[in-house]
Amino acid sequence: MIYVTIDGDDIGRKLASCYLSNRVEALRATKNLVDRKTQEISELLSSMGYEVFFCAADGISGALSADEIDMESLYQRIEDISGDELTFSVGVGNSLRESYVALLYAKSSGKAQICGFESIGGHV
Repeated sequence: MIYVTIDGDDIGRKLASCYLSNRVEALRATKNLVDRKTQEISELLSSMGYEVFFCAADGISGALSADEIDMESLYQRIEDISGDELTFSVGVGNSLRESYVALLYAKSSGKAQICGFESIGGHV
C-alpha cells in the first residue's frame, strides 16, 4: 500500500488575516476556496483508485493498493487543481505514519512540494 497525506500550506495564516482584519466576506471566500480545492483533490485521488479516508479542512489522506506511484505526476495534478490560489504539500509513504512524517518534511523544507519517506533517508 502507498499512503498519501496532503495538507494546505499557510491556510491558517490566511484565515487569521481575515479574522484580524475583521473581513467576514474574505473569511467566507477563503473557507469556500479551501473546501472546493480540498474536495477536488479528494475526488482526483478517488478517480485514481485511492481509498480516501480523510478529507476535512485543508487536509486529505488516502491509500492506493500499489507498490509505487509516480509522485511527480501526482503532484502536478494536485497543482493543476490548486492553481495560483493555494499550495499544498504532500507526503508519501508505505504507512500512514510514514506519509505524515514525509508531509512534515515537505513542509519544513519549503512547502508546496511532494516528498517520499524513502527520500528523507537519515534526515529524520
